[in-house]
Amino acid sequence: MSSRGPLLTAATQAQLAQARGSGASECECSLDLGLTVSAVALTPGGFSWHGSLYPWPAALKDRTIYYWTGTQFAPASAYLGSLIKLVPTQWGAPTFEIDGIKMLPTVSESPFEDARRKVDLVGVRQRRVLDTCGGLGYFAAWCVRRGAARVLSCEKNPQVLWLRDLNPWSPPPDPVLEVLNTGIETHIETLADATFDVILHDPPRFGIAGELYSRHFYEQLARVLRPGGTLFHYTGSPNKLTSGRDVPGEVLRRLTQSGFQARRALDGILGRSVLKPIR
Repeated sequence: MSSRGPLLTAATQAQLAQARGSGASECECSLDLGLTVSAVALTPGGFSWHGSLYPWPAALKDRTIYYWTGTQFAPASAYLGSLIKLVPTQWGAPTFEIDGIKMLPTVSESPFEDARRKVDLVGVRQRRVLDTCGGLGYFAAWCVRRGAARVLSCEKNPQVLWLRDLNPWSPPPDPVLEVLNTGIETHIETLADATFDVILHDPPRFGIAGELYSRHFYEQLARVLRPGGTLFHYTGSPNKLTSGRDVPGEVLRRLTQSGFQARRALDGILGRSVLKPIR
């Protein structure tokens, strides 16, 4: 549960309003984005959840999550050069957007379950993991659950880390997990050779963070990954329908040139490090 109190969406508000309108004094629903379901007491002045009373909010907008500030319900969004927003999904676990661009896949399954499939693909038990672009921490959460020995999660944007703190699906503090507010494109230069057994690389789109798709950065990934270590690089299929550009193919070629044996897998590229970059 978020330490900041209940999280509301237009859907949960409608559920509470329907129960209240029917004369019910209690409603079984989720106020933590589907993570749990609990009894919520309904009163004329507000609703009671986990021993605290909250006022009835004004009308809530769709595609928006509201958190309790201590005095009111406010959108879980912030602007600091770009608009960062926590967005509800039909699956419970939220995604987030930067300037309207969705950062996690949500079309066919929960972004939390999507992260599980990718963590299970690479295998992390008793391994040292680098989570390059931490986001909401779903990769990190599954790495901890699957018994990783160590997880280093880097997230450049402090507002994303703020959303992560609000999000009950994001991983709680854990001795195995280290979260740094830093950009991996610079931090990786400080990491020693062969520090990690597994790398999970889920960068923003190429147009937003082209440096995270560069030959130099891929060579750094190969350097910090032990020989034989595993990489999963999410790519999706951006621009395929509009321009015909094959971004996964470009990534595959560049990774191969940078020291990986690589192939397409799921919605990205699965790689294994080799001793020397292939020139």
